Amino acid sequence: MTPQADSGLDTESKLILQPIGVIRTPYKNPGDAPRQGRFSDAVCILELWPEFVPGLKDVDKASHLVVLYWCHRSERNKLQTRTPYGETTRGVFATRSPSRPNPIALCVAELLEVNGCRLKVHGLDALDGSPLLDLKPYSPGIDAIPDAWVDLPGEVNRK
Repeated sequence: MTPQADSGLDTESKLILQPIGVIRTPYKNPGDAPRQGRFSDAVCILELWPEFVPGLKDVDKASHLVVLYWCHRSERNKLQTRTPYGETTRGVFATRSPSRPNPIALCVAELLEVNGCRLKVHGLDALDGSPLLDLKPYSPGIDAIPDAWVDLPGEVNRK
């Protein structure tokens, strides 16, 4: 049995995601955005649609949020790419490239302020207008894996 058949899905199956809002950043073009958001000083705004504002209750109890968003201007037909750290071609699933079949991005952002439907954050690399998919509190006890490593050029934590 193929993995698709076992899951009840096939290569033609579609998932429907409903954005919960939009991300406002100073990055208008892909070349403007930092390679990693945490290395930028820019303050960005997560603007939730009104119907999702009740979901923000107690969000200010976390210093950092896991922000999931859609890289709406990325190429979706790439399965291999070069990283900025070398000439070697790698599979997109071995890189952090925004160009991939399902361009879902994840950043951990510092929550600076909550004002109604708007969250002021620091640490994003999203382009302006990126659809916001989800927010979760970052939990160091759950999300941090101190002995994790990646043995690829340019990575911060290498083996």
